[in-house]
Amino acid sequence: MVQRTPQALAVLYEADETAWLEATADLVRAGTLEHVDTNSLAEYLTDMARRDRREVTSRLAVLIAHLLKWRYQPSHRSGSWRVTVEVQRQELADLLESGVLENHAAEVLAKAYANGVRQAVAETGLDGSIFPEDSPFSLDEVLSTPLETDPDQ
Repeated sequence: MVQRTPQALAVLYEADETAWLEATADLVRAGTLEHVDTNSLAEYLTDMARRDRREVTSRLAVLIAHLLKWRYQPSHRSGSWRVTVEVQRQELADLLESGVLENHAAEVLAKAYANGVRQAVAETGLDGSIFPEDSPFSLDEVLSTPLETDPDQ
């Protein structure tokens, strides 16, 4: 058996993150925490949290862009738009099972809305001034309000 030291694990972290994760998990399971590369573990955990927050913000922006397109271009509504809304809502629901990420979603709603507006403008060619300056959607509305089906609504 290869002896795992924090120094050897630090090298492994740089060379093969997946192998490092497996080795670190083995050490934690075995209760040999003194062999864990704590610096890399702390960095990895921080990066994971940052990725999760970034994913929430990104998915919210995509969802908002599609809600805006749905609202402001009713004659262009498509099954593809509806599917994107549903997929983003499902993925966000999974992410937001974490109360911390749900709080993050509420905190970044304005930023996600601004990003969603930029996406909607880029995708539709509409003038950005037609969209409200502030989000017309609460987080709950973004996540759950049914899409109307009548183009005249």
